[in-house]
Amino acid sequence: MAIEIERKFRIIGDTWRERVHDRQRIAQAYLNDSEALSAGREHCSVRIRIADESATINIKSREAGIRRLEFEYPVPLADAESLMALACEGRIEKVRHLVRVGKHLWEIDEFTGENAGLLVAEIELQHENEFFERPDWLGVEVTHILRYYNMALATKSFLHWTTEEKSC
Repeated sequence: MAIEIERKFRIIGDTWRERVHDRQRIAQAYLNDSEALSAGREHCSVRIRIADESATINIKSREAGIRRLEFEYPVPLADAESLMALACEGRIEKVRHLVRVGKHLWEIDEFTGENAGLLVAEIELQHENEFFERPDWLGVEVTHILRYYNMALATKSFLHWTTEEKSC
C-alpha cells in the first residue's frame, strides 16, 4: 500500500530561487468531481498529469492532512492528452522547482494561469514526525487547509480567493 506523508507551506520571498537545481512544467486535471469528493460521495481524487514529456495517472484518498493513500502509474502521453479532454472543471498549470535542503527534496510549485501568484512548497517525509530543516523562505504551514490542494485549486482558483484567503 502506498502512503504519502507530505506537508505544504506558503513561501516567503524569492531566496529559494537561487537553490533550484531542476524544474518541470506540469499540467494536470481531475477525472472526478471535487464537490462529490467534499460531500463524501467519492473517496479519492483521480488526476491525470503531464509533466514535460511524460504522463501519470494518480489516485489519492480524500482526507486532507499529512498522511494519505496515494497510487501513481505511468500512462502513454497520447492517452494522457485524451484523458485531459475528459477531465472535470479547471486545469492546473504550474512550474515545479526542485530544491534540496539538507537530506530532503522540496518541490516548490509556482502556479500559472488562473492560479498565478500562488507559491506552495511541499516536502515528502518518511514518517509524520520526521525532523526537517526549515529554510528561511518557508512560510506558514497550509497542510490542513483544503483550498491549497490542487483539486480545490482546479475548482476555485487563486484568482477568485478573497483577500483574507490569500493572506493565509
